[in-house]
Amino acid sequence: MDGNVQTYKGRLVAKGFRKIHGVDYDETFSPVAMFKSIRILLAIAAFHDYEIWQMDVKTAFLNGKLEEDVYMTQPEGFVTPENVGKVCKLQRSIYGLKQASRSWNLRFNEAIQEFGFIRNEDEPCVYKKFSGSIVSFLILYVDDILIIGNDIPTLQSIKTWLSSCFSMKDLGEAAYLLGVKIYRDRSRRLLGLSQSTYIDKVLKRFSMEESKKGFLLMRHGISLSKEMYPSMPQERERMSQIPYASAIGSIMYAMICTRPDLSYALSMTSRYQANPGEGHWTTVKNILKYLRRTEDVFFVYEGEEELRIKGYTDASFQTDKDNSRSQSSFEFCL
Repeated sequence: MDGNVQTYKGRLVAKGFRKIHGVDYDETFSPVAMFKSIRILLAIAAFHDYEIWQMDVKTAFLNGKLEEDVYMTQPEGFVTPENVGKVCKLQRSIYGLKQASRSWNLRFNEAIQEFGFIRNEDEPCVYKKFSGSIVSFLILYVDDILIIGNDIPTLQSIKTWLSSCFSMKDLGEAAYLLGVKIYRDRSRRLLGLSQSTYIDKVLKRFSMEESKKGFLLMRHGISLSKEMYPSMPQERERMSQIPYASAIGSIMYAMICTRPDLSYALSMTSRYQANPGEGHWTTVKNILKYLRRTEDVFFVYEGEEELRIKGYTDASFQTDKDNSRSQSSFEFCL
């Protein structure tokens, strides 16, 4: 969680690129929990002071059940003289298979519903279980599991059940999830989310770790448009070397998780990924400078007087310089 490597792993991986659709695999799609769903449940947990525990599934993809017959060559260095020329038939899923993630998700869904959890219709990686006043939620993100609830013995029984089905690692109270640090002050019913480590990595990746610290995402009066596209061949060549789209994507992950304050600036700059100009790139660098000053800012939930949803929406009139369209936006807070 501080950016240092904790464990090195070695795995036997299948050559998924050699697989043939319809023969070795069919469906490959596997859902993951959306981060907004995780935030909604964290807001509820902060308000009601629920327990938030975390577990990790060891080698999750090895738990999937294969519906197809899949063969692979023997691992290099493990072939015995009497078995030269033979191949392995997989009894279970393995890393590298195109359907590995899907097989694991189906296996987990089957196991957790046996324990009495109900799958959310709109969010297939969120589960709930109610028994009188006892409330339990479970969130799955590939092999990361969050367990949220108000009854410790019930949560312990969930852990015991999961450990009996899969090889699990108990991480105790949730502290770090998908690159997001979770801080709690339960006496004041505060829960904070921070991505300072992730933002540090982004700044280093784009050589902005020593830049000035910016105070504004976008200065007043800046107006981006297609008129700023590069016009000279030399400028086009130079801009082709700049990782504009990559920077937008990296900032977008922070925006989705903990930094909604970046939304407007990112909305404006992400429109020009196909052919960015010097002015567009300068604006993106200003966002990174702003992130350098605010990397330790928290996204905070607190137990206020009541838990309610507030919605805001607004629209401008013909503010898009390229096509004179109006722009609208909305925001919902829990």
